[in-house]
Order: sequence, then structure tokens, then C-alpha cells
Amino acid sequence: MSDVRPWGYGWRSSQSFVIFTATLGLFSETFLYAFIVPILSYMIEDRLELPPSQTQWLTTALLATHGFVSVVSAPIIGHFADKTSSRRIPLLIALAGCFVGTLLLSICPSVWVLFVGRIVQAASGSAGWIVAFATLTDNVKPDHIGKVLGTAMSFVIAGIITGPMVSGALLQLVGYWAAWSAPLLLLAVGFIARLLMLEKNDMQVATSEHASIDEQEALLGANICNSKPDLEQQYPAPPSLGFYRIVLCNIRIIAGLLNTVMFSMILSGFDATLPLHLQRVFHWGTLPIGIIFLGLQVPGMALGPVVGWLRDRVGLRNPTTIGWILIAPLLWMLGIPGTGVDWADNEANGQVIFIIGVVGIGSVAPLVRGAGTFQLIAVTNDLQSKNASIFGPHGGSSRIFSITEIAFNIGTMLGPLFSGALVEAFDFLTMVGTLGQWYDIADVRQY
Repeated sequence: MSDVRPWGYGWRSSQSFVIFTATLGLFSETFLYAFIVPILSYMIEDRLELPPSQTQWLTTALLATHGFVSVVSAPIIGHFADKTSSRRIPLLIALAGCFVGTLLLSICPSVWVLFVGRIVQAASGSAGWIVAFATLTDNVKPDHIGKVLGTAMSFVIAGIITGPMVSGALLQLVGYWAAWSAPLLLLAVGFIARLLMLEKNDMQVATSEHASIDEQEALLGANICNSKPDLEQQYPAPPSLGFYRIVLCNIRIIAGLLNTVMFSMILSGFDATLPLHLQRVFHWGTLPIGIIFLGLQVPGMALGPVVGWLRDRVGLRNPTTIGWILIAPLLWMLGIPGTGVDWADNEANGQVIFIIGVVGIGSVAPLVRGAGTFQLIAVTNDLQSKNASIFGPHGGSSRIFSITEIAFNIGTMLGPLFSGALVEAFDFLTMVGTLGQWYDIADVRQY
């Protein structure tokens, strides 16, 4: 039989290229989310010619809109993404939506167009995020999923870090429109990569080097005939049970979602409270405060693949437990400077203690970050190994990641509210001390 493989079959269908394409999508989503932050005030005050007094509330509303749209759209996206066997088509649609949303943001002739652009970008970015993670899990063996997801999370963090840096630098050096060329170019590269990517379904037309298609079909048919009745008899799939009813009644999944919500609340709480706290206690300006936030992110970006490899080797429970236990005293170290304690009251000593706490949290965070997602993947893989059709013919990967997207964005919205209320009612130490006790709520024994 003649070989009907498409052009570039080898590298286009390789696991490495599929992982690269999905990871590029994740990097693009966080890059686009953070890209607008440094130039938003310029867009509001210079392009829209609005008074500076409106900048703060418009910025807050625009960023909050992104989280709200992601929460609302995630289950819808996950539902329809799991209805198709192709991950490439939803990825392309998501990328096209991101391009349209980014273009509307860059033009921004009015406030309502600014919000429409952010809404389109948020929904499309959520779709890209969900389907990209689903693509990774569909194309990576379970014993390597920790390493791959750990590496992907490093690129997610890289997008958060580089987005504001690139936009701020380009705006100052080459101007407004040249700055927007960076995200548009990134989206173009991603679009080309996703067009080239071949999935398992695209490869079904290819011939095997060791067996003909007829032989493969015969073997596959025999295997199905031999195994399917036994599988269905042993693990029946009641059609009345919906996807969310199945997964949300599983205590291990609930524990994983709690982990995601609480970690997201801690990080977003820092965004809302750290700058003012550092200005009050150490009288720091924007540059050292910015460096402090790098201290929270850069160690995690470097250690993400290592922690992923560790999870593949020893499992999820022990690394997650250790991570939450270590975060508690490190959070306390952030709050103790400036409280009147003798050994931390000196400004120099207080700064050293604070920096050690920040770098420590940044280094320990990978043990906790992504644990909820990893847990959900493990549980759903276990359920599908017992009953392959429990979530439908195309599995439930997209819906699983839609749940984690919802959990993360709920934490992102609740974190600033909770942390800000504690700081105003009490003080920064009370706030971080309360957050430090939450590892008891995340019942890591369920992992």
C-alpha cells in the first residue's frame, strides 16, 4: 500500500512539536493578559483623553472583567471542546479570537470598544488555555505528565513576567503601535504552529512501518470484541450521570480545586496588598517593589520542571504537603518586619527577613502550584481507565481544565477582596498569618 502520510508527517506529529504548540498557546495567553497593564494608563489618558481620576477604576474594572468572563465562559468552552475529537480546530478558533480582541484593544477608539476587546480576549484566552492543557494531557504519557505540566507552568509564569516588561519597554522606546506588534507577532507564530500541528486523529490515515492498515484494523477489532463486553460489564456507565455530577462528587477532586482556589487567592492577595505595605514599612519605590514580584515568580519558573519530575517520581501527596507546610512560616516572615519585634524592627534586618521570605515562597510555590490540576488529571485518568466511555467518546480533558480555570479565577477575584479587608480591619501580619493557616484547609491527605 502506498504511503499517504502528509508533508512533514514526522516532525508535525511528533510529541515535541505538539507540546511546543500547546505550551506556546499557554505562554501567549498569560503574555496577553499581562501585556496591557503598563500601557493601560497611556491608553486611557492619552488615547481616550479621559481625566486621570478615572484611570484607577477603569483599570480595576477592565482587569476584573477578564476574570469574570473567564469564569463564565470556561464551562461552556470545556463542554463544546470535548464534543470534538480535534484539539487543533478549537485552538485555531481561540487564537483567531485572541487576535480580534487584541486588535480591538490596540485601536481602542472608545471605552466600550476597550471593554469589548478585553471580553473577546478573555473568552478566547480562556478557550486557548483550556484546550492547550487538554492537548498536553491527551498527547503525553501519564508517567511524564508532571514534568510536561511543570515545564508548561514555567512558560505560563514567563508570560506573566515578560508581558509587562515588553509592553513598557516598547512603549517608551519605539512608541504605541510598535509595542502592539509584539503580541500580534506572537499570535501569528502560534497560528502557524497550530496549522502545522498533526494530532492522533490526523495520523489515522498514515500507514504503519510494520503492519498494514487492514492488519491494524483487524487487530483493533479483535481487541475491542474481546475487551469491550468485559469492560462494560465490570464498569457500566450510567447515561443519567452527567460529567460535573461525577467529578464534583469525588472528594479528591474537591481537594484539588480547594488547592487551586487558595493558592490563587494568596498570589492575587499579594498583588493587592504588597505594594502599599512595602511603601509604608520600607518606603520603597516602584523599582524595588517590581523586583520583589520577580522574586515571587522567577524561582518558580526555574524550578517548575524539577518539581514536575519529582511528582512523576514520588507522586503528588508528599511534595504538596511539604509545600503548604513551608509556605506558612514564610508568609509569617513577610508580616513580621515593621511590627515592633526587636530583632526585625531594624529596617535593614526587616528588609533581609522580608526578601528571604519572598524568595522562599517563590521557591516553594512550585510544590503547590498546579497540584490541583495534576490531581484532577490523575482522578479523571483513573475513572476513564475503569470505564473509557464515562465522559463520552472524546473524553473529558477540556471540561476538567475548565473547572480548574473557574477555580483559579474565583481565587483571583476573592484574593484581593479578602486580603484587602483583613489589612484594613487589622494589619498585614494578620492577613499573611491567616493565609498561612490555610494549608490545614487544603486536606493534602486526600491526595
